[in-house]
Amino acid sequence: MFKKILIANRGEIALRVIRTCKEMGIKTVAVYSTADAESLHVRFADEAVCIGPPPSNMSYLKMSNIIAAAEITNADAIHPGYGFLSENAKFSKICAEHDIKFIGASPEMIAKMGDKATAKATMKEAGVPTVPGSDGLLESYEEAAKLAKKMGYPVMLKATAGGGGKGMRAVWKEEDLRKALESAQQEAAASFGNDGMYMEKLIEEPRHIEIQVVGDAYGKACHLSERDCSVQRRHQKLTEETPSPFMTDELREKMGKAAVKAAEYIKYEGAGTVEFLVDKHRNFYFMEMNTRIQVEHPITEQVIDYDLIREQILVAAGVPISGKNYIPKLHSIECRINAEDPYNDFRPSPGRITTLHAPGGHGVRLDTHVYSGYIIPPNYDSMIAKLITTAQTRDEAINKMKRALDEFVIEGIKTTIPFHRQLMDHPDYIAGNYTTKFMEDFRMKPEEEE
Repeated sequence: MFKKILIANRGEIALRVIRTCKEMGIKTVAVYSTADAESLHVRFADEAVCIGPPPSNMSYLKMSNIIAAAEITNADAIHPGYGFLSENAKFSKICAEHDIKFIGASPEMIAKMGDKATAKATMKEAGVPTVPGSDGLLESYEEAAKLAKKMGYPVMLKATAGGGGKGMRAVWKEEDLRKALESAQQEAAASFGNDGMYMEKLIEEPRHIEIQVVGDAYGKACHLSERDCSVQRRHQKLTEETPSPFMTDELREKMGKAAVKAAEYIKYEGAGTVEFLVDKHRNFYFMEMNTRIQVEHPITEQVIDYDLIREQILVAAGVPISGKNYIPKLHSIECRINAEDPYNDFRPSPGRITTLHAPGGHGVRLDTHVYSGYIIPPNYDSMIAKLITTAQTRDEAINKMKRALDEFVIEGIKTTIPFHRQLMDHPDYIAGNYTTKFMEDFRMKPEEEE
């Protein structure tokens, strides 16, 4: 087992990893930018190393600084969390070259699944259902137009190096294709330095349902059931739940088998997520695989009583998995609390938290790194907390979430707490009747009506 793990991340996920390491008797090293000097992950780690100024490319993305921090503290493993370098094949390779265990996928695995076009081709070979679309990258507008005509509109253009909804365009008719392709290419080039595009059939009334998988070093994989992540804004998840209200026993068995097949086909090692689009007829199609821990992993932990970070560490240390597939016995919902103003188009709201009162009680979990007096820097993702409620039934989990949101007080900044409170009262959400298009029609009620 590892003696010391460096956490190459910040905020709540860094704190989350530190907690499990402490429970396992493993020493921890936090890294931080100057903007995060007062963050809780710095305070609770056994050691902390400053790795640069606030910009990510000069700190949390600066591989040489992170490796140097690991070497001077004698860390024998690095946990990358999510985001930043968690799915960077080069970083995984550099760790191996320095004899530091990267707690995540191998460089080959990340390269295979990180590029969406390659991942789709790999899943086709594995016999996992994929969305109809281009074989590899589009070479020209003419090829795109010909393929779109053959598949039938609507179609979706996607950047191969994409993420966070960048470089994606829905095209509903032929005359809009050229303009959409050009703007998607420009956005992809600016965001990722890669303007490679591919095209897929646009799935109508889609739900975004992912399957959590864990694979070990011996080629064995299992699944830990599904999470429904369909409530999204600009392709960013806002809330997640498990089990999905759209799921049936038959569909879960089929999707679970497909996800395990995908993981075992590529001999996946570690915790990962196979993401699917599911249409209104419950046909499902492989979308992508995330070769890291997910933001929304706590809801899976809650319904099956399973520490996913612990499992990641054990697998990385060469411990075989049980191979058992899990079916949730409880219901869990996660609301991502962002430092954003939901009454003003979710505008970011960094600044000092003057008052914080955390909700509690049976079945309430709060993953956060903020506290009263903490200053939220403007340099990073705006998520400041994850509020999770767990109960026997979905209705109970929703009612518990309403109560917990009402208890949750954060002053000094704007947060998305009011949005989630209104979401929990929305008749379509309560009925489980939502797709990835849900937010297109959602309108916040004015503050004075609350």
